[in-house]
Parts: sequence; C-alpha cells; structure tokens
Amino acid sequence: MTSRPETLKQLEAQMWDLVVIGGGISGAGVAQQAAHQGWSVLLVERRDFAWGTSSRSSKLVHGGLRYLKEGDLKTTLHCVRERNRLLREAPGLVEPQSFLFADCPGRKPGRWLMQTGLVVYDLMAAQRSHFHADLATTQALAPGLAPPGLRGALVFQDAKTDDARLVLRVLQEARLLGATTLNYVAASGLRLEGGRITGLNLHDALGGTTYAVRARCVVNATGAWADRLRAGVGAAPLLRPLRGSHLLVPFWRLPVAQSISLMHPRDGRPVFLYPWEGATLIGTTDLDHAGSLDTEASITPAEVDYLVEAVNDQFPAARLTPADITACYAGVRPVIDDGQKDASKATRDHVVRDESGLVTLTGGKLTTFRLMAQDALALAAPHVGKPFERSDAALFTPASLLNPRWSPAVRQRLQARYGSQAAPLCAGARDEDLQCIPGTQTLWIELAVAAQCEAVEHLDDLLLRRTRLGILLPHGALALLPRIRTLCAPHLGWSDARWDEETARYRAIIAAHYQLPDRNGGFAPLAGEGGGRGALSGAALVPPSPQPSPTGGEGA
Repeated sequence: MTSRPETLKQLEAQMWDLVVIGGGISGAGVAQQAAHQGWSVLLVERRDFAWGTSSRSSKLVHGGLRYLKEGDLKTTLHCVRERNRLLREAPGLVEPQSFLFADCPGRKPGRWLMQTGLVVYDLMAAQRSHFHADLATTQALAPGLAPPGLRGALVFQDAKTDDARLVLRVLQEARLLGATTLNYVAASGLRLEGGRITGLNLHDALGGTTYAVRARCVVNATGAWADRLRAGVGAAPLLRPLRGSHLLVPFWRLPVAQSISLMHPRDGRPVFLYPWEGATLIGTTDLDHAGSLDTEASITPAEVDYLVEAVNDQFPAARLTPADITACYAGVRPVIDDGQKDASKATRDHVVRDESGLVTLTGGKLTTFRLMAQDALALAAPHVGKPFERSDAALFTPASLLNPRWSPAVRQRLQARYGSQAAPLCAGARDEDLQCIPGTQTLWIELAVAAQCEAVEHLDDLLLRRTRLGILLPHGALALLPRIRTLCAPHLGWSDARWDEETARYRAIIAAHYQLPDRNGGFAPLAGEGGGRGALSGAALVPPSPQPSPTGGEGA
C-alpha cells in the first residue's frame, strides 16, 4: 500500500470519479467493480476496514436457502451463483461447509418441506449435494447430536469464510486496479451545488486535518449507519438496525465437523454452530438494536443464554455453560425497515437509492456483494459521465506461487489471504514464521505481514480484523502480546509509550465487547483485573485435544 501521508496528499489533488464512504464488504465491492471499469476511485472508512458488520457476521457464504420458504427464487438464485463463484475464485478463503439439519418429528420445517427446498437449491447450483442420512449415519457424521426424537438428518452444502479477510482481499484487488483506500478517514459533510453532490469534506481522525474533496459521485456504503449520511440530502430514514450476536468456544469443547443447523426450540428461529478457524462458532440472534451506533455492539446475558440453550438442545451431553465460552461478538445488520413486527422476518434484500448524486447501497448479504456493487454503479454512472457495463469478470487475480517446500496447507492459507501478492509478502519466511499459533489455524507470519503492509493503526486492527486472534483465544490473546510486540514492533514503529497506550485501549475493547457480560449489566473483568475465567497464561491457550488442520477443513 502507498504510505498514508502520500495517500492523504492525493485527496485534494484531483477530481475523483467516485468516492466510496464505507470500508465494509459493500464499499469494498463497489470500489473494486468501479476500478475495474477504469474509474478513479477513492474509498474512505471512518474507523478500520471491516470494523462494522463485515467483521461481525455469521461468516457464512450461503445460497439463501431461507428465501425459498418466502418464495424469493430470484434472491436464492443470485446467492447460489455468487457462492459458487467465490468458491471457485477464492479457494481457501471461501471454503465448502457441510450442513446437517436434524430430522425430528414435530419440528419445523419438517423433512419433506426441507427436502423439497434442497432439491430446488441443488437445481439452481447445477449440482446434487444433499442427501437424507439415517440415524446411524447421522450419529457418525455428528457424534453427540441427540435432540428429542432424532431419527436422521438432511445434509447439504454451503460455504464459509473469514469475513474480515474477504473484505481485505477485495480491497487489495481494488488497489491493484488503481483505487485509493484509507481507513480512519471520516466523511464530515457533503458538498452540494445546484441541488446535487459535487464533493465532500473528509476528516483524518489520526492527523486531525480536514480535506475538501471533489467528486462526480459519492456512494454511501456505510451499512447500518447509512441513514446518517442520507440526512445530509434530506432523505427519510430507511433502516431498521438489527443485532446479531455470536459465541465462540474451543473446538475441543464442542467438536463438530458439520455445521449443525437447527430451529431454536423456544421460538423456531434458525441457529447454527460450525467449525471455524480452529474454534466452534455459534450464532445467531436477531434483535432490534436500541443502543447507540457510535458504540460497539455487545452481546447481552439473555442472548448468551439463548444460544447456549440451542446448543444443549442438540447436544445434551455437552452440557455447555457460559464458562466454556472463549469470546463473544455482536454486529448490527443494516436491514431495510419494511414494517415487519418480527425482526427475523424483515427483508434481507438490498436497496440502492440515488438522492442528489448520493448513491446509497445498503442491506443485502455478504454473498452477493458483487451484484450489489454493480447495482450501485449503474445508478452512479450518469453522474460520473462514463459508461458502466455489468461484468462477469473474475473478482480476484490468480494467487501467486509459493515455495514448494512449504506444506500444501500453509501455501493454501497464504494464497487465500493474499492472492497475487502472496509471494512478495511472504518472501523470506522462516520455518518458525509458518507455524500455527497454538489453538488456532493462524500463522505467525500473518501478524508480521499485517503490521508491515495492511494499514494497521491500532492494536485491535491487528488482532480483531487482520487476524482473528482476539476472538479465537481466551482473553483476546493478551497472553501473546509480548511475542506479538517483538514480531510486529519493527514494522509498526510504535514507541514504548504508544505500545502501552495501545495495550490499554485493546484491553478495554476486549473487556467491554468481546467477553461474557456479567449479570449486573456490565462486563466480566479480564484476568489480572480483579477476576475473569481462569489465570491468564500461555498454557491456557493450548487445548487438550487435536485441532483441525490449518487448511480450515473438517479435522486433522
């Protein structure tokens, strides 16, 4: 990446065809697709890339099976095709995941309705991946699965990803095509002349400088925050922010090879658990979010209980308790307010609006970000004054070849994360750099690459988004900070005082938003701060049983 000071100098030096506000998957997709058209593109994000919903999703790249139930065949078809595209173009980053839905009498949607949906699902994907497993096969596929009345299961295929890394990979592709990207730069005001957008003011949150930027068109891809920018052109609110919360537990504590998909016994909402990055991820809730969008969303005790209850309904012998939970996270979804009383029934479709040259793209799904971006650019093109043609061109350039002496698992992981830049970014890696961090599938080299090349401005950028160590390891991986500091200090250039400030800041973020809430409305203190779940030691990071292989597959 071009250095931040050099990039900031460019802001006022030209007329941009397109300025994209928002550094999540929607904004990244718009920037990549616009740069592919040859437009001059600037993307800015007021916090960090993927800071919002795009690092706090369920991390599933799925074909929209639930939309079949609602009769929305078009959305399902788009999701299925985009899922298959991502599986082809980003192997290792977007991975196949087998799903298992328990067949129990009296539980919706029922075997035959579910099976009918899966037949249509497979037809759309031009494949046959689903089958009905009898009881013995079900128990072999998912040992310990024992909801009341279990008599078999339906098994089908979808996909999963590391959502934040997907955003970073798309942004990398955008930059390779000529786009400029900046984190920690906020849109502080729109500039209008004659009733249309002519530019905007941008504020550098790190340096404090404000820049007057000229633009032919501005795309508002700020997700759950989209209504704030739209207010600048007098537009009425559009969104209903919904919170989705998740739990992570060590893989050895709840080992599953399949994604277990279920309807919650209490209210019939879909819940799942599946293997992810060496842990087991459990989600999700779906609640109106009444809190301030300026504060990171956090899980509530009621949501913890709800998700634990769902797991224990399917795996009664597991006897999962909140004490088993390594980390929690919550994100706010930008859902269109369509008047539905039940939050889980609100539409997940995306919308695009052109309001005085401010093109808003919001709502939608992670899986269909490419199509969403093209819809936004079709509205932006008349303002830009350049032609726009929808394209089926590949999203990602082919990954570069790596040292054949490295293991296939290591090569696939690095190629998945860095694509065509894998070879230069990982040149000179030592054997110890290519080892997995205990309890995860993350390689030590990923920390150094991020610190050197991926616009890390704060410690949480490094540990919650460039890598996911902050949610994969107990207490936000604080036990690893001495080694992380040794590894990353040469690249970040932070003074001792800055490291201390960043450590304190990161501790506060983990304690407030990624640990179990206590039952008095606050959050449980981290170890070393008057309590917490166990001593903060390196030994706590190593589970007592084997972990899945670094390929992100279904087991060693």
